[in-house]
Amino acid sequence: MSSPAVKAAPPEPRHRSVLAVTCLALGAVVAAMASLNVALPDLARQTHATQTDLSWIIDAYSLVFASLLLPAGALGDRFGRRRALITGLTVFGGASVAAAFTTSPSALIVLRGVLGLGAALVMPATLSTITTTFPREQRARAVSVWAAVAGASAIVGVFVTGLLLEQWSWQSVFWFNVVLSVVALAGTLRFVPESAAKERPRLDVGGALIAVVGLVALVYSVIEAPTRGWADPLTLGGIALGLVVLAGFVGYELRRAHPLLDPRLFRNRQFAAGSLSITLQFFVFFGFIFVMMQYLQLARGDSALVAATTMIPMAATLGPASRLSPRLVSRFGNRAPWTVGLVAVTAAMVVLSRLDADSSFWLIVAGLVPLGAGMGLAMTPGTTAITDALPSALQNVGSAVNDLSRELGGALGIAVLGSMLSATYRDNLHLTHVPAPVAEAARSSLGAAHAIGGPVAEQARDAFLDGMRFAFLGGAVTAALAAVVVALLLRPARRTSAPEADRQDTRTTAEGRETAPYANS
Repeated sequence: MSSPAVKAAPPEPRHRSVLAVTCLALGAVVAAMASLNVALPDLARQTHATQTDLSWIIDAYSLVFASLLLPAGALGDRFGRRRALITGLTVFGGASVAAAFTTSPSALIVLRGVLGLGAALVMPATLSTITTTFPREQRARAVSVWAAVAGASAIVGVFVTGLLLEQWSWQSVFWFNVVLSVVALAGTLRFVPESAAKERPRLDVGGALIAVVGLVALVYSVIEAPTRGWADPLTLGGIALGLVVLAGFVGYELRRAHPLLDPRLFRNRQFAAGSLSITLQFFVFFGFIFVMMQYLQLARGDSALVAATTMIPMAATLGPASRLSPRLVSRFGNRAPWTVGLVAVTAAMVVLSRLDADSSFWLIVAGLVPLGAGMGLAMTPGTTAITDALPSALQNVGSAVNDLSRELGGALGIAVLGSMLSATYRDNLHLTHVPAPVAEAARSSLGAAHAIGGPVAEQARDAFLDGMRFAFLGGAVTAALAAVVVALLLRPARRTSAPEADRQDTRTTAEGRETAPYANS
């Protein structure tokens, strides 16, 4: 006879301190990805950055972040997650100080890349520290807090940036990064225990280099596509090169005794669903924020603070939905709330694609509320599916895969949805009765057209709205695709014989060691 379920004990004070510190560090690096979006109009005016420059200032962080997450996660497993946190926060804070003293778009792009390096060390260490510190019966709740912070920090960062820009310039955004990193660093030194894998296999340097080259080639080509054109040979060649190199990475990793990322992990349908869902969710999420901040400030004429405040309904629903998600999963299984969340994101993007310059605040809220709730419902089961598929020795790699999915999705979302916006904006902006230099300046960005004013600004606003609607519909299609894939991957499995199930549940490495489940049906 089965014993009655025992309610999980509340976390010990030590666990709560670890959770607080790691979530603060997580919040710092996630907020940095989104918060600068609020300052884009000021950046464009004060640094004369073009639309492509603005995309790169945002995406340089995401690109380096995503490219280095896997090797950074492996370093944390090998040398210690606490050390990774300390090193990452130091780099993150130092680069933020340097960025606060520059006004060159090129220098900002470089320094944002350095910030991404620090963030790559921090983010996987936060989740893996939680999953290795908390007992299993408390882990789902702790992960739900982590997921809520990972989602809500972007909106909190946007709001705080709006407050800062009311009194100071865009440089204050980087000083905010410095404050967060210093406090998180002090908390790490005081509360976070050291943890590392008991076995320390040789680092897969070759796999790390191949992955970085493939990701850089792919994302760089997508970001440059609006300027060069999607049919340009360099654009198509760069995208093809990135995909070929990443395919080569898969083949290379399959032959390694200790791969950086074992492709066989994706035989596990929970792991595959989690990775793909998180990628597509954050593709939509960060692409949306990148476009929406420009819409609110330039198309509607809102101040930075009003624009940031407008996003609060999304944060207000994202956090509670993320905390509710584990209860729904325990009652209904993870397929239903996970899929419902993605469907809500799809519906939200369709609603938001109906916005124009004079739309009411309530139409915006009608899109933001289901967007936040959907993200919250889908994030926690997606994250838990990834981390639960791996043993404790590989938690930093599992965390890195989760974070890579987020950051790669975010980088591609900003690049692709930003490209859809930019390409449509350029194609629909017909300035036939203005001097060529003025027309070219207006085509570079809505911020530049806004500074020109008059009929040019009005035409540019209409062209921007056309591009925004197209981009948001692209986000809706992406979220719908994620919902279909998750529903299919998590459909009830057919029953298998015991010997066959045993063969599916374990894998033997080259040394004859059995590892965690790499495949299930």
